Amino acid sequence: MSGHSISKKAFDEMKEKLDYLKTTKRKEIIQAIKEAREAGDLRENAGYHEARKDQSMNESIITELEGKLRNAEVREEKSGPKDKVVFGCKVKIKNIANEDEMEFTVVSEIEANIFEHKISTDSPLGEALFQSKLGDIVEVDAPDGIIKYKVLEIC
Repeated sequence: MSGHSISKKAFDEMKEKLDYLKTTKRKEIIQAIKEAREAGDLRENAGYHEARKDQSMNESIITELEGKLRNAEVREEKSGPKDKVVFGCKVKIKNIANEDEMEFTVVSEIEANIFEHKISTDSPLGEALFQSKLGDIVEVDAPDGIIKYKVLEIC
């Protein structure tokens, strides 16, 4: 994974999470392991095994975040109205077939989170919307066929 664009805000949030995992979370897990060891026989000590599992998961997340941060290309987002869809841009679209309206923020793959309505430029919809302009009709190749969307707002 090299050279993924990421917003300054997302970079700072990842760095903050990494700092928390490396300091506070590590200390909490080490304390839990210590307390579980003091409880006796480790072979049948569920608390100990759970704490070790938490430790392994925490270290995996730390490694993943460090890699993402090391390879990130931080980009500045422009504020104010935009004439085309760019990174960090909110875009309101309408499905032409059923009139459903949706709003998404177009972000990098690292920042994507469908539950927060953040779509990646690597996704079919994000790719279609990226660089589109107000009023454009974009087409997305979906499993059920081509879906057409109209760009209603860019902010």
